[in-house]
Amino acid sequence: MQIELPDYNSPSALKEFLALCGMSMQKKFGQNFLINESARRRLIAALDVREGTAVWEIGPGLGAMTAGILAAGAVVTAFEIDRGFSQLLERFFYTAQQQNRFFLIEGNVLKTWKEQYAVCGMPDRLFGNLPYNIAAAIIADTIEAQVRFDRAVFTVQKEVAQRMTAKPGSADYSSFSVLCQWAYDIAPLLDLGGGNFWPRPNVDSRAVVMTPNNTFPACMEPAHFMRMIRALFSSRRKTIKNNMMQFLHSDAETACCVLEQARIDPAARAETLAVGELLRLSDYCCSMRNMIQ
Repeated sequence: MQIELPDYNSPSALKEFLALCGMSMQKKFGQNFLINESARRRLIAALDVREGTAVWEIGPGLGAMTAGILAAGAVVTAFEIDRGFSQLLERFFYTAQQQNRFFLIEGNVLKTWKEQYAVCGMPDRLFGNLPYNIAAAIIADTIEAQVRFDRAVFTVQKEVAQRMTAKPGSADYSSFSVLCQWAYDIAPLLDLGGGNFWPRPNVDSRAVVMTPNNTFPACMEPAHFMRMIRALFSSRRKTIKNNMMQFLHSDAETACCVLEQARIDPAARAETLAVGELLRLSDYCCSMRNMIQ
C-alpha cells in the first residue's frame, strides 16, 4: 500500500520520519539527502525528461528526486543498496510500480547495472547523487564497457567533478579525466555547498551534465586505448618513454620510434598530453604492433 512522502525540505522532518520507521542513516553508504527544492528542480530540468523517458536513478535514498522525475512523466528504474530505503521506496511509489513506471533494483549498482543493461537495454537517461566512494567507479565502469548514455546528470563531490573536466598539465588531470572527456562532453550545472544536504557533508558538491562526444571512439581499438592510458598514468613521475617501454614490453628505441611517429616528445609526461594526442598514440601503437612484437 502506498504511503505519503516525507517533507524532503526539512532535516527535522526527515530525521523524525526515519526515527518513526526505526531507521537511521548509513554512513558507509555515503547517504546525504538534497534538501534544496530549487536545486532538485534544476537537476530534473537538466535531465530533460518527457512522457515515457526511461531513467536509471542511482541511489534514490528516500525518493526526493524520484518523485520529481516520475511527476515529469518518466519511467524510473532505481538502484538502491540500502534495504530499509528499498522497502520504503516500494511503498512511496506503489502506484507507479503497479503502472510499470517504477522499478527497483536492490543491491550495489556496481554489481547490478550490467545485468539490468543486458536484460532491459539502454535507458534514455542516467541520474544520480553519487557518494564519493562509487562516483568515479560507476562512471568509469560504464565508459569502459563502452556504454554511453544520451544524457547523464550526476551530482558528485566537487573534487571528482574537477577531475572529470581537468585540462592537461593540471594537478587534477588523470586517466579518469581522459576517460570521461574521451566519451562525453561535460558541462558543470551548479555547485552545492554542504548546507544543501542532510546530513551536512564536509565537502562541496557539483552537478554535471554529460552528453556523448560525437567523435567517440576516434581510435582503432578502444580496448587498447583504455589499457594504454591506465598504463601511462600509473607512474606519473616517469616520462612517457619509460611508461611506453613497460606498456609495450619493448626497448627504448622501439618506444621512442612509436612516440616520434605519433609526434610526441619521449621526455614528456602523460599528464601533459591532450586526449587527441593520446588517441593518436594509441593508433600508432596498433598500426606498428607487428614490428613491436
